[in-house]
Amino acid sequence: MLHLRLIVPADRTDEVTGLLERTVGTAHLAVLPGVARDPVGDVVLCDVAREAGDELIGALRRLGVDKYGAITVENMDLTLSARADLAEEEAPGEGADAVLWEELTDVTHEDSTFSVTYVAFLAVATMLAACGVMLDNAILIVGAMAVGPEFGPLAGISTALVQRAPRLVGRSLWALIGGFAAAMVVTAGFAWLMDAFGLFDEAMIEAARPNTAFVWQPDWLSFVVAFLAGIAGTLSLTSAKSGALIGVAISVTTVPAAANAAVAFSYGDYSQMTGSIQQLLANLGGIVLAGTLTLLAQKALWHTARRRQRAGTKAPVGADA
Repeated sequence: MLHLRLIVPADRTDEVTGLLERTVGTAHLAVLPGVARDPVGDVVLCDVAREAGDELIGALRRLGVDKYGAITVENMDLTLSARADLAEEEAPGEGADAVLWEELTDVTHEDSTFSVTYVAFLAVATMLAACGVMLDNAILIVGAMAVGPEFGPLAGISTALVQRAPRLVGRSLWALIGGFAAAMVVTAGFAWLMDAFGLFDEAMIEAARPNTAFVWQPDWLSFVVAFLAGIAGTLSLTSAKSGALIGVAISVTTVPAAANAAVAFSYGDYSQMTGSIQQLLANLGGIVLAGTLTLLAQKALWHTARRRQRAGTKAPVGADA
């Protein structure tokens, strides 16, 4: 279930509550007259089944509630109510399959911001991966992949393409390209510093490195793994199962490839640098392609399932086709 908290001007409350009452999948409607102070108005509370949430939020936005008032949505982990159970049964579709597009767009927008914190995380992850490739230590590589925040911009690109939001595409691309460029520059400087202290040397980058050589030797399997990881990552975002993102993070070699490219550049090994960049691009491309196709498939399958299950039932007011 989702919990909606709305701030609505008093003269629009009846219109909004009427929408909520007519929408299949809602429960626990409550109106607190005159409670809101900024903006001034009534507070309207309502719970809605997740599978009906996206259409209801869209209908509320078409009424302009987000412009003259406010819409706040919270995920509810536990709701003990016979009325809530009935609402979930009445709502067409399954909650686990529902995509809250407004929530997804907001999350990816936030995660696709080129900020000091984002760059710091990516730079630290890349430097950790640099230590991993130089020591041929798979554990460090896994740790670096888990730290990297690059899936946010990748998901942002996929979401923006499906939602046809060019501004979010540009924002996500800037975070992705600018972030990796900054992280690689910092890592190259880090490699030179480590060499000056005698902790890195050229023999380490030129060694066989059986545990980590894959990061600069791309093949079609690299793309396949990235594609599958992109599907899993996108599903974890749309189903609100963020724990799965950790598994996605440690299954692709974006950060290690960027780290190896930076270290190889610092030692003038342009062959390894080229292979690492190819590995990086293959992984990024595979994730974006998989994410975009997954969202398109979810959108099409969800609408198809809703149309079938609505036969003989009352659809939410303002529902999208």
